[in-house]
Amino acid sequence: MTDVLRLPFTLLLLLYQSIVLALSQIWANKVRGVLTTLGILIGVAAVSAVITLITGMRQRVLSEFEAFGTNKIFIEPHFPRSGGQRISWRQIMFRLTDFDELLDHCPSVARYTRVHQDDGTVTFGSNVDDRRAQIMGVDPEWHDIEKRYVTFGRPLSLLDNQQRRPVCLINQTVRDKLRMDRDPTGSYLDVDGNRMLVVGLLEPPPASIGSQAEMREVIVPFNYSVARDRWPWYMVLAASRSPDVSEDAKAEIEFYMRQKRGVKPGRPDTFEVQTAQRVVEQFGRVASMVTMIATGIVGISLLVGGVGIMNIMLVSVSERTREIGLRKAVGARPGAILLQFLVEAIMLCLVGGAIGLAAGQGITSIVSNFLPAEIKGAPMVLPASAVLLAFTFSAAVGLVFGMFPAIKAARLDPIEALRHE
Repeated sequence: MTDVLRLPFTLLLLLYQSIVLALSQIWANKVRGVLTTLGILIGVAAVSAVITLITGMRQRVLSEFEAFGTNKIFIEPHFPRSGGQRISWRQIMFRLTDFDELLDHCPSVARYTRVHQDDGTVTFGSNVDDRRAQIMGVDPEWHDIEKRYVTFGRPLSLLDNQQRRPVCLINQTVRDKLRMDRDPTGSYLDVDGNRMLVVGLLEPPPASIGSQAEMREVIVPFNYSVARDRWPWYMVLAASRSPDVSEDAKAEIEFYMRQKRGVKPGRPDTFEVQTAQRVVEQFGRVASMVTMIATGIVGISLLVGGVGIMNIMLVSVSERTREIGLRKAVGARPGAILLQFLVEAIMLCLVGGAIGLAAGQGITSIVSNFLPAEIKGAPMVLPASAVLLAFTFSAAVGLVFGMFPAIKAARLDPIEALRHE
């Protein structure tokens, strides 16, 4: 019973001695140790840098999507993907009355706005913007869905829309490019030859995905916008009551639209409904797949480093043959010799992995300075799971590639070993 209780302590002591001996051997041959672990160091540095950069960018994009609104639903006219139908674009485009009863038949939908987009030239006096502005006709609910309100003036109202008033909201980019006053309300703009009154200045968007922050935005009442277009092609932006019911809202909208547009059973949809939550999930899956592929490709260098570890351990066994013979002669068991060389190989890999993690974080800090402005704010910190993965993989490489040299050392005949020169 005493021997059974003493066994764990004996093993721990043997492991401790093996670790101390391995570290002393690495310290005694510092240059050789660094060169040996160079493959592991480069592999871990590359893997950690790739994981850190992709994870940081992923978190940044996902946070932008959350600020953008995960309860949004996009409804667009769309040609059927199958069915062999020949449909004119006039049959595909939404009619102005298609969504009048949407809220009555879709209880999971909180609100919606129709969106009619066009590009145009905006002029203020003699000041003309050098780029075409995005003229967007919307319903008053657009403000609540997009969470875009005004810093000066007032938002678009229901009367503006019903009476087709020639009024507009502009964003700060348009104001600055046209050199208007800090508060541009009350000024008149020429928008594609139409004189329009500026009634408000839009807030910046809560999320600046892509180049949205640099857009020239002119927001006008939807009914005014479509009245200028003979065949208005527009889409609809809706918001579910919460992100949890976005899929229910999507199903309700699809059923409503098929009924409204007279799509017969078995026929493909002439529209497309997509939720922001689904886009977020798809992006997360793609980012995870890219991380796995990039890690796998870069991780090949770890295998190359493992070959270097095995090579140097075989050299170490050859150099220390007399030492092994002496230890066996005084009673060291093959298991102790095996453990000693295995631990030394693992410690070499772990030391290389630790230096590689530090190098990877340094590479990340340098690379992050050259990233686009939209991504620079992302937290480029190596995840704890990646640190654990790096050390685990390093230890596994040391264990696998150190096994053959360790077995060779454990099987040495003590007499032949003592005769070795």
